[in-house]
Amino acid sequence: MPTISMFYGIVIYLYFFDDERHKLPHIHAKYQGQDASFSILDGSLLSGALPQPKVRLVQAWIEIHHEDLMADWELAVNGQTPFPIDPLR
Repeated sequence: MPTISMFYGIVIYLYFFDDERHKLPHIHAKYQGQDASFSILDGSLLSGALPQPKVRLVQAWIEIHHEDLMADWELAVNGQTPFPIDPLR
C-alpha cells in the first residue's frame, strides 16, 4: 500500500492490484483513523467516510492531479510502485 501524497493530515495511498472491489480507478484516503475511497475519474466518494472539509480537500486534489493519478493507477494495478504526487498546498 504505497503512500503517494500527504497533506493537511490526510494520507493518500493506492493498493497494488486493487481493481477487484470497485472496478474503477480509485484512491484511498486516511484521516485520523477514518478511511475512504474516492474515484479518480470524478472525485466521488465510493466508500467510507471522512469529515466533509477533508472530503472537499481530497476532491480538489484529485481534480488538480487527475493525469498523474491515472498514471499511478496503471502502475499500481500492474504491481508496480506508483510515483509520489505533490500535496495540496
